[in-house]
Amino acid sequence: MDSQDFFINNPLFMTLIIHYGINLIAVTALVRLIYFTHYKRTDLFLTFFAFNSIIFFVTYLLNKVEMSTGAAFGLFAVFSMLRYRTEGISAKDMTYLFLSIAIGLLTAVSQGTIIQIVLICLIILLLTFILEGNWLMKKEFTKSIYYDNISLLHENKKIELQQDLVNRTGLNIKRFTVDEIDFLKDAGKITIIYTEK
Repeated sequence: MDSQDFFINNPLFMTLIIHYGINLIAVTALVRLIYFTHYKRTDLFLTFFAFNSIIFFVTYLLNKVEMSTGAAFGLFAVFSMLRYRTEGISAKDMTYLFLSIAIGLLTAVSQGTIIQIVLICLIILLLTFILEGNWLMKKEFTKSIYYDNISLLHENKKIELQQDLVNRTGLNIKRFTVDEIDFLKDAGKITIIYTEK
């Protein structure tokens, strides 16, 4: 039997190809169609795809040598806790990283049928798409700013402070928190929470 027949007639190899194909389509939809559409960032594409593929192949191969599902989840937990020390990753980016890892793990160790695996991936993608939209609630964004009018940082002047922030930034500010006040510099650090107009 030549190598071509081996790959075509080998059920384990065909299962690997089918499962990885489903995984790749699902993570591509997650990253390209949902993440990129909302955040217009490509710098983390390599991270999402690399973590997804590493988790898929490691858990798939270890699962074939009678590794328990609990051990696979333990490995998944270790990978999901990794962070880059050179650059902070936001909670949203970490969520997408977690989702890409979860898709890789689910498609690698699932003992269900192909239809069940596809349905699970579709549910994850649909739920992410709905939560990223504005159907359930308006999406809120946060931004930290340095504020130079220290006289408005008084507890009794919250309304005036919010109006001044709206006038200066042009953002639809819903609420804010005063994080720091520096009396030496006559300035403060404020976190504003705003929605798109």
